[in-house]
Amino acid sequence: MSASESIPVAEPCSSTMLAGGFAQPPCYIITHSVSKRHNIGTIVRSATAFGVKEVCLVGSRQFNTFGSHGSDAHVAFKHFHTLQQCVQHLKDVEGCRVLGIEICEGAQPVQEHPFTGPTAFLLGNEGQGLSERQMALCDGFVYIPQHGAGTASLNVAVAASIVLHHFAVWAAYPERQREGYKFVVAEKPQRTTARGVVRDSDDVVRQQRQQRREAAAEDESAWGQGLFDEDAGENDGGGGGDGSDERNDGDECDGGDAGGGASGGVEDGEGGAGREGGRPS
Repeated sequence: MSASESIPVAEPCSSTMLAGGFAQPPCYIITHSVSKRHNIGTIVRSATAFGVKEVCLVGSRQFNTFGSHGSDAHVAFKHFHTLQQCVQHLKDVEGCRVLGIEICEGAQPVQEHPFTGPTAFLLGNEGQGLSERQMALCDGFVYIPQHGAGTASLNVAVAASIVLHHFAVWAAYPERQREGYKFVVAEKPQRTTARGVVRDSDDVVRQQRQQRREAAAEDESAWGQGLFDEDAGENDGGGGGDGSDERNDGDECDGGDAGGGASGGVEDGEGGAGREGGRPS
């Protein structure tokens, strides 16, 4: 189904709808290019209130906890370097449909509960919303109807809260126990990392180590081959010495390019920051 096609409206979820041990379908939220410091913390607070299984953080592995009021300790996080990696994992591994929260053609009103199972919601930038590249990765869209004339859109954290609440109602998540005028808060789990930092999973760490070992082995092999080439040049009358110098210069240039390229992933995290003209934050 293309992103512009209508999403079928589902009946309220029951425990018999899903196989695999899930009584209710899990919900995920993807934060990508959300720039204002208080919004991430507020989104995290809503995520734990409405039963989100995991917050997927794309770009920087660090986030500002301002606005979470300690609720970030009760939320599971997963970090991804790129949005493409994140969406692929959610679709292939978690079995999710990715729905963008956007006011666009083909978007379904969220109160109609156009959900079919495990779902990941993608949030856009405060000023510009979802980019074309982000929208191309979505399976469909939901929007929140407005009834007053004073604003063009909602704050991204407010929009996320409304959508997550609707999904929790449709998925029939059990209501949290109340005590007095508030809901009961679980005991805070012990932290294993610094607050506001998402560590990679053990599988990802092992994969990165293996990649570094393979890269080091390739570099060592290339270095050894260079020594043999230099020896061959000297035996041919010294002409190879100039070629060796040129190779060394080239290696230094290549190394500089690689170092510069390592910072390229930051653009995802910074993209859209300060672009507030399009939409209210």
